[in-house]
Amino acid sequence: MPSATSVSAPPPAPATTDTGARTAAPMSLALLGLGVFLLVLAPLLTWYVTPRAKVTPVDVDVTTVFTGTGSYFDTDALRTRDRQRITLTRHVLGDVAASEKSGRAVWDVSTTVDTPKTLALKDPRRAFQWTTERWVTDRRSNAPVHCCGEAPTRFDGDAYLKFPFDLRRTGYRWWDNTLGAAVPLRFAGEQRAGGLVLYRFAGTVPATRTGSRQVPGRLVGRPRQGQIQAEEWYANSGVELVAEQRTGRIVDAVISPVKTLRAPGGRHDAVTLLRGERLRFTPATRRAQLQLAEADSGRLALVGGTLPVGAAVAGGLLTAGGALWVARGRRRTEGG
Repeated sequence: MPSATSVSAPPPAPATTDTGARTAAPMSLALLGLGVFLLVLAPLLTWYVTPRAKVTPVDVDVTTVFTGTGSYFDTDALRTRDRQRITLTRHVLGDVAASEKSGRAVWDVSTTVDTPKTLALKDPRRAFQWTTERWVTDRRSNAPVHCCGEAPTRFDGDAYLKFPFDLRRTGYRWWDNTLGAAVPLRFAGEQRAGGLVLYRFAGTVPATRTGSRQVPGRLVGRPRQGQIQAEEWYANSGVELVAEQRTGRIVDAVISPVKTLRAPGGRHDAVTLLRGERLRFTPATRRAQLQLAEADSGRLALVGGTLPVGAAVAGGLLTAGGALWVARGRRRTEGG
């Protein structure tokens, strides 16, 4: 009887591993996830981050200086001195503690007007004219806010030491601390400095009575009267302010202030206390203000334009590439 022949089963085929399918899946998903993240980040930068970056700073410590020629009344000699160097210095110091507590921009402002004699003293208390103020504004709109020890009076207008963000080709109202009121300014043209767009605004202040001062009567044409309450008048024949369009920072300025005395009820100036002929930012001040404008404008452009656009473009490309990679990996896996 023939013996049964055993037939052994063939060995199982070695398992094949699709290394490409195994490694492509997590990388493609990561790529897809990164693309989606960037697509979400783009509008977030525009709608959430940019408005919070576009706020007036509070930790400021800035000094601006105007110079030019003019006239002033020498109280020692009792006469007006002409063709003199006039220097106007404004120092702005942010009150960080008050700003953080109130959520506003709180600035303490010191302004001195100096003649050659007083400038050499380097003491604001001995300046020809010295004023101190405390200005409070909304950090986003630049509108005045009447709180936090605002002094010495309620101020008004759209522009103070800066204009609002995103300037328009329209008129604004600039606060003139000597006048104690806002001055209408008109748009007067556009210019460029490097990559910055600058808007120029101009206006004038007609002769306006601003107060009174006790002086000898003979000083204002009333020699028979001893002391008299003379009227103080102020005018500004030319205000020119140049501001960076995106930030509203003032990068150049020209003013021509005139302060005079008149006899009570008089129609003509009797004494010129101060006359500044186109006092302008010094070259050093203009350079410093331009540098600050470039830095601030660059940050806003980065957050509000470059980064959102870059994130949207990169996110779209990465999302499309990741989705295509995932689809190909799935087809390769399903096809064996």
